[in-house]
Amino acid sequence: VQLQASGGGLVQAGGSMRLSCAASGRTFSDGVMGWFRQAPGKEREFVARIRWSGSITYYADSVRGRFTISRDNAKNTVYLQMSNLKPEDTAVYYCAAGTVWSLYGTSYNYWGQGTQVTVSS
Repeated sequence: VQLQASGGGLVQAGGSMRLSCAASGRTFSDGVMGWFRQAPGKEREFVARIRWSGSITYYADSVRGRFTISRDNAKNTVYLQMSNLKPEDTAVYYCAAGTVWSLYGTSYNYWGQGTQVTVSS
């Protein structure tokens, strides 16, 4: 399984950005995709997750109402639309795939390489 994250960059506070995570190497008709992030000097933290089937999503309190996770099953791709970005959203963002509906990174089996998001004030 390979996960390829893309879409990061530099944006001003209040701006928007969309991250993509393309999955390949297996069929993702079930399971869970998650987004995590890690800021310098901080531990990795959960951001959002979504099932490949159904419409259930879940967000960290810090991003709820500003970020939206979605998927395109035909493209095996998961997106993270980020709006009203804040400097504290600056981090390396990782996508991950697993089979357990969990906010813990240890529950995910596969990880993308990460993409840097920098929000300037």
